[in-house]
Amino acid sequence: MSAEALSAGVALWRQVADGIEQAIADGRYLPGGKLPGETEIAENYGVNRHTVRRALAALAERGLVRAERGSGTFVRSRRIAYPLRTRTRFSEIINAGGREPRGQLIAAEREPASGALAGQLDLAIGAPLFRIEALRSADGVPISRGTTWLSAVRFPDAPKVFAAKRSMTKVLAHYGISDYRRLSTRITASVVDAADAARLDLAAGRPVLVVESIDVAADGTPLLTSRARFAAERVEFVIEPD
Repeated sequence: MSAEALSAGVALWRQVADGIEQAIADGRYLPGGKLPGETEIAENYGVNRHTVRRALAALAERGLVRAERGSGTFVRSRRIAYPLRTRTRFSEIINAGGREPRGQLIAAEREPASGALAGQLDLAIGAPLFRIEALRSADGVPISRGTTWLSAVRFPDAPKVFAAKRSMTKVLAHYGISDYRRLSTRITASVVDAADAARLDLAAGRPVLVVESIDVAADGTPLLTSRARFAAERVEFVIEPD
């Protein structure tokens, strides 16, 4: 779409946004690639830079582009196919897609087990737990923010181990657990809250997929329970039977 193609009756910023979206769909702008600068886009469409900024903001809200301070605006990568199976491992899934996984410790606290958590982990109410908050990304793009609870008695110093190894699978391996499996998975949809929006680089009101799960050892003993919030525009869940 050029300046001559802009039509009356439709807001200019929307027409610019729609034109760039079509260019992305046509492959003129590739996933991960950088868009032209604001000045160039403004000249191409015959509009001012304020109109371009509003168009780019709309594209960001649609989940199509992301802005990096001081670097420019980039086309977001396509959704990651994320299999949900008995053995679900974030790092393995991201690596299999040709991307680089990364885990980052956000916060960790020691807290007593509530009735619900005690039931999920087969512990007494009030038993000491670690709550680990982590951000997981692929090629530097935030994918999910997760909260994991596990026994502070069985896994002493688990937050320090996670901070060093950046993987829950490696945390369990550190304590001698080489294999574990998913006992249950529950998926719901929600709207991102302010804290998760900031960490996941999402606009207010964007959807997230909430995955609540329990993982157990080979003998069925509960190891950890988690609540992860995935950016819905960046992943698609694939249910795979084992």
